[in-house]
Amino acid sequence: MISVANALQMVLSTRDCFGVEEIPFLKSAGRILKEVILADRDFPPFNRVAMDGIAIDFHQFKNGQRAFKIAGIQAAGSVQITLQNPENCIEVMTGAVLPNKTDTVIRYEDVIIDDGIANITIDAITGGQNMHPRGKDGKSGDVLIQKNTLLSAAEIGVLATVGKSSVKVAKQPKVMIVSTGDELVAVDEIPLAHQIRRSNVFTLVSLLERLNIPSETAHITDDKQILKSKIERYLQHYDVLLFSGAVSKGKYDFLPEVFEELAVEKLFHKVAQRPGKPFWFGHRPATETSQKKSIVFGFPGNPISTFVNCLAYFYPWYCKSIGLEIEEETAILGEDVNFRPNLTYFLQVSLENKKGCIVAFPISGNGSGDLASLVKTAAFIELPQDKLVFKKGEVFKIIRYR
Repeated sequence: MISVANALQMVLSTRDCFGVEEIPFLKSAGRILKEVILADRDFPPFNRVAMDGIAIDFHQFKNGQRAFKIAGIQAAGSVQITLQNPENCIEVMTGAVLPNKTDTVIRYEDVIIDDGIANITIDAITGGQNMHPRGKDGKSGDVLIQKNTLLSAAEIGVLATVGKSSVKVAKQPKVMIVSTGDELVAVDEIPLAHQIRRSNVFTLVSLLERLNIPSETAHITDDKQILKSKIERYLQHYDVLLFSGAVSKGKYDFLPEVFEELAVEKLFHKVAQRPGKPFWFGHRPATETSQKKSIVFGFPGNPISTFVNCLAYFYPWYCKSIGLEIEEETAILGEDVNFRPNLTYFLQVSLENKKGCIVAFPISGNGSGDLASLVKTAAFIELPQDKLVFKKGEVFKIIRYR
């Protein structure tokens, strides 16, 4: 049995690259950028009007002029016009090119227009006000979005602005999620007294969807030969296999034997943690007969064990593989906790913001099979091994799932 830290280090050491694909920019939200996005022109590309109003030559106002004859209109999207007489003004609309030979915009709210004359009603204005200078946001060739950025709606707008109708992103791994066990039935079935509905698979599907990873699912009964036959096929077609169940010490927990027979190298089995101690992890390297490398996560079948192991190990492994840096988050423990086993404790907590600090309050559950308890909580707080008492006010790492 290895420590949580060593288990995570071993998982991260198997990180992989699944390649790069080019997709339409509108489909790229939530994906990891794999190219640098440069400005194709100055931003803004012209001196842009920031308020509806009139554009003047500030020098005239400075010399005392307050009434300006309107000489034209500069609409947004129209070709730049020129102020021929500095004693006149041009009406301008937000987003328009600032007319040539003007340098200052005065809002409509600060002028009275009467019979084609705009009379300024305020005593103080600033030269260059209410206009957005060319290149202020960025110069042509500037880096606007760095490689390995997680793309969001903000970046989508930038991609559109620079004309990137398609963009290079990290390719997602091909994932199969497998549940095992004769006691499991489909969601839409009525279970018998000795059966339960499949839930872990769909929890994992949803957790992967948060990362924009599509997945397929399968269920295999507790038959070793059927398990071996199907898993052998999955290893040839998928980058990652996620299993829920059949990795502990039960008579029908065949997966460790099956993995060994299929030449899946075990990197560890059992982690000094609660919940999720029977966690099995390994990989099958590419061979001469099969170029497909497969990573295998064998999560224990209890719902909370599956849930926390996916967050604590699969998430960091995926982020490391695609080049996404994730920041560790901490919280203040809101009350004392005693935990006697010499294990790392992933304790379910609710989170509250108190005076700008995140405080974690333990929520009592009924063990690793209590799936419903997740509804009442927002995160796991990671209480380290080799300690029995955790005091209110101490700070520990948390893993959010809300």
